[in-house]
Amino acid sequence: MRHQSILEYARFRWLKGALLLSVACAAVYIWHDPPLKPYGGTWLGYALGTIGALLILWLVWFGVRKRRYATRLGTAQGWLSAHVYLGTALLVVATLHTGFELGWNVHTLAYVIMCLVVFSGFYGVYIYATVPHLMTANRGEDTLDGMLMRVADLDKEIREKALSLPDQILKVVNSSLDGTRIGGTFLRVYSGRDSSCPTAKAVRELPEIGKRLSGDHAKLNHEVYTLLLQKNEILQRARRDIRYKARLDLWLYFHVPLSIALLASLSVHVVSVFLYW
Repeated sequence: MRHQSILEYARFRWLKGALLLSVACAAVYIWHDPPLKPYGGTWLGYALGTIGALLILWLVWFGVRKRRYATRLGTAQGWLSAHVYLGTALLVVATLHTGFELGWNVHTLAYVIMCLVVFSGFYGVYIYATVPHLMTANRGEDTLDGMLMRVADLDKEIREKALSLPDQILKVVNSSLDGTRIGGTFLRVYSGRDSSCPTAKAVRELPEIGKRLSGDHAKLNHEVYTLLLQKNEILQRARRDIRYKARLDLWLYFHVPLSIALLASLSVHVVSVFLYW
């Protein structure tokens, strides 16, 4: 049975609801004929502003709701689907509320922050639609802990075999055993690469050094090289796994603070409107 995504939830129930809301607001906006021009201070502007503010409050409430699994108010998947589609509809409602009149003021600031929140949400939807599949394909039947355990086992085997090899090779191998790191700086985590990885360096150097060996040393060097290849492949997968996890988490470090900023700017917007009404 094919997994149903949040976008398809209940046969696109919330897509239909968001489209209905957007079309209804657009139709009333086109029908409305104010004396001067459409803007947030007309009766329709206040109505659209109220709808937009309620949508924002409801969308922010999702951050609380998704942590409450025991509830009769619907499933977390349904709420997430509504969060995505109603957040998209908010773009339409808020834009119509402005009457397409923007300027250098707190009202436009609230609108811009709202757009940033919504578009960061779009990026989050893209991330959650693509990255989990990449994580599954990269891991196979492994877990990150399982990969790290396999690296530790390989290190032990490599260390035992390399003890009989010449010092030049032993130095390169020990650098791989003692100097390999996973994670670290933001750039290393988010890129999933480590250009200075000593294991990758050992994989590049051992075949060249091994050309000068013969007999048992040549055979042993090849065995160590094969084990290092296996270790390097697992390290690459582990780094990709950490990278994917970082991508799943990082966008929230923008989306959540922007949402809080939106609440603050919305409050200033509403208070200033009523002060100068």
